[in-house]
Amino acid sequence: MRAKDLLEIAARHVQTHGEAGTLDFARQSAFVDRDLYAYALRTDGRFLASGGASAALVGDNVLDYRDSDGKAFFREMIEIAKRDGEGQVEYRWFNPADSRGEPKVTFFRKVGEVIVAVGYYPPRATSLQAREMLDDAVAALRKDRAGSLKRFQDLNGEFIRNDLYVFVTDTASGRFLAHGASPALVGTNAFELKDPRGRAIVREMVEIGQKKGRGELDYLWRNPMTQQFESKHTFFRIDEGLLVGVGSYNR
Repeated sequence: MRAKDLLEIAARHVQTHGEAGTLDFARQSAFVDRDLYAYALRTDGRFLASGGASAALVGDNVLDYRDSDGKAFFREMIEIAKRDGEGQVEYRWFNPADSRGEPKVTFFRKVGEVIVAVGYYPPRATSLQAREMLDDAVAALRKDRAGSLKRFQDLNGEFIRNDLYVFVTDTASGRFLAHGASPALVGTNAFELKDPRGRAIVREMVEIGQKKGRGELDYLWRNPMTQQFESKHTFFRIDEGLLVGVGSYNR
C-alpha cells in the first residue's frame, strides 16, 4: 500500500509538471518513503530520475539492462506500460538492507511518454517467526480444531503473514485439511505432492514426525510473495494425528 500511495503522488506530480518534474524525485522528500522511492524512465528506454540507488542509471538507455537472473525487466515494464498504461513487474535488485540481490516488485504508470515507478522488497519471514507461528497453530488446534483450520486460510487473519503460513495434513489419510498459501490443495492427497526435484516432501515429514514427534526439512517451494521457486526450511510437528507445518524461505 505504501508503494502504491507513493506512486500516486509521483504520477500526479508528473501530470502537473511534465517530464521536468521527475527531477524532483531526487531532490524532494515527498518522493521517498523510508525504503521506498520513486523513479522514472521514458518509453524509449532513457532513464530519467530516481530518489534511490537506481540514480546511477540516470541518462542511460536501460532497454537491455538485465537483472541478476538475466531478465530485461525495464523492457518488459515499457511494453506493459505502452499496452495497458500501468502494471507491475518482478525482478531481482540490490537490496541495501542486506547487501544482496533480492526479489523486488515494482508498480508503474505511464504519464504521457514518461513511466513513473515505485518498487518494494516483499517481506520475508525469519525461521524464528516460523517456529513461533507453528507453536501458536498447534495450540489453536488443540483448543478448536475446526475453527482453527478455517483461520489458517483467512487472508486477513493472524496465521498468514506475507510469505508465512500454516499447512495441516491428516497423517492417517494423507489429506490436506488446511493450506494458507494454496487453499485448492485442501482435500487432496498430500503424500503425492512433490517439490520440483521430485521429493515427496509431506510424506517425508510424516515419516520423520512419526519417529520423533517433530522435525525440520529443506526443499524447494513456490514463494507466494514472489511466485518463484525458492529454498524453504519448514518446521513441523505431529500432534493428535495431524501434521502441522510452518516454513520460512531461505535468503
